[in-house]
Amino acid sequence: MSAYPPPLFILAPPRSYTSVVCGVIGQHPELFGMPELNLFQAPTVDEFWTGRRADGKLRSPFWRIMRHDGVLRAIAELYAGEQTIDSVEMAKRWLIVRARKSTAEAHREICAKAGPQILLDKSPGYVRRAEYLRRILVAFPEARFIHLVRHPRGQCESVLKAENGRITAFFMGAIDRSGAEPVIDPQTVWRDAHFEILRFLSELPRGRWMRIIGEDFMNDISGGAREVCHWLGVSDAPAAIEEMLHPERSPFACIGPANARLGNDPNFLNSPALRPARVERAPLEGPLPWRPDQKGFSPEVLKLARYFGYS
Repeated sequence: MSAYPPPLFILAPPRSYTSVVCGVIGQHPELFGMPELNLFQAPTVDEFWTGRRADGKLRSPFWRIMRHDGVLRAIAELYAGEQTIDSVEMAKRWLIVRARKSTAEAHREICAKAGPQILLDKSPGYVRRAEYLRRILVAFPEARFIHLVRHPRGQCESVLKAENGRITAFFMGAIDRSGAEPVIDPQTVWRDAHFEILRFLSELPRGRWMRIIGEDFMNDISGGAREVCHWLGVSDAPAAIEEMLHPERSPFACIGPANARLGNDPNFLNSPALRPARVERAPLEGPLPWRPDQKGFSPEVLKLARYFGYS
């Protein structure tokens, strides 16, 4: 039997309230909420660290910028008890000396260090490919999962409003080529990510995962927090729920040191405290403002969104 509990993973495409939901759940006293670790996007620590596949080809010119800050901050905090330039340099060495290990082995070490708390990992990149999700299950056969859903209109608008949003969408493969001219359209990423998640979860026992509708969670965070506690089997005492209402108390809920500044949504890092506001559900029908042809959602997206309860 493992010396630490199986980890919990949030599965969702980017800009799906992942930072807030992870921040809330991760503040429960029996959990340890992480920044984006991203480890399972590569098979080995060497490939994760260098961004080069076994054949020497570079995975992405942005790999080192996009993938490393979260895991460096996590290792620094867990092993040094602080996040400073020096402790992040130590975290880099921690990864380098494990270059020949699998990312599963590295993740298990991090889980063991966080134990007895349940490690919570939210890395939106995991839902891009089935092989990333399979790596999680091979490493942690008893892992649990939260499927987090945001309305496709709200998620797509958030992607495009982010800094360099259109460029990010392009590199995420959010391109509709069905017309005469290619169009950047994030709905393709929303659709593909949730199809991938549904396929993955269909192979797991129902008790191993739960679905959270992001707008419902944001409109009743205390109620959503209690629902998660009941499902996980952790305390829902008033003190535990109160702690969950303060994601800003996480050691990762701020900009990090100069050599590992991010690891999470910059908007969340700059303003992590919960703010009272009601999130309204946007309409499914109608033209999409980011499309020059003013087309609406595709039939596949409409069907999937209605399946999740949007109307």
